[in-house]
Amino acid sequence: MVYETHIPQTDTQNITYILHGNCYINLTNRCSLRCGFCPKFNKQWDVKGYALRLKVEPDRQQILSAVNDPSFYNEIVFCGLGEPTLRLYELLSISIELKQQGARIRVNTDGLANVIYAQDITPLFNGCVDALSISLTAHNEQLYIKHCRPPMDNAYHSMLEFVRAAQKHVPDITLTAIEGLDEVDMSACADIANKLGVKFRGRVLDEVG
Repeated sequence: MVYETHIPQTDTQNITYILHGNCYINLTNRCSLRCGFCPKFNKQWDVKGYALRLKVEPDRQQILSAVNDPSFYNEIVFCGLGEPTLRLYELLSISIELKQQGARIRVNTDGLANVIYAQDITPLFNGCVDALSISLTAHNEQLYIKHCRPPMDNAYHSMLEFVRAAQKHVPDITLTAIEGLDEVDMSACADIANKLGVKFRGRVLDEVG
């Protein structure tokens, strides 16, 4: 299942937005989870002054035009208020083009693409994605289900398997969890990342971007 969102639209949309010296690509508003802490499910689409509700998903050329010159940025990040791997082949095509222009590419993901596509897609990242930020969210499956509300079985363990698979193809992987999320033990989350041999970064509840 992929969660759609039906919120009244504005006349314009932000395909990209600039934060922290990075260019973020707002690829889709669709999601494979329905996280209780996500602002869009509370009808909040604003991130640091950027309205991220999409009227229409942008095509490849629109995105490349919006990015323009990737050398202006530290990284190009596929993020937005949606799961970018739901448009996997557009993501890969755009990444290849931007990599040819010298860009560093990061993808922020829930780590469930292998479930969505019913195959290991991580080899496709080889050479075109430099970094992954993967939402661990919780230190155990029970809390993950509580906060992320996955529509599929075994989502938590599938996400951890995605991390292991991606390590063979992506050199820089970070797991994230949210400080202040009910019952989530940040130290235990950091321990999971350490045992997997990847980085860990804590985020702050209700602070997006």
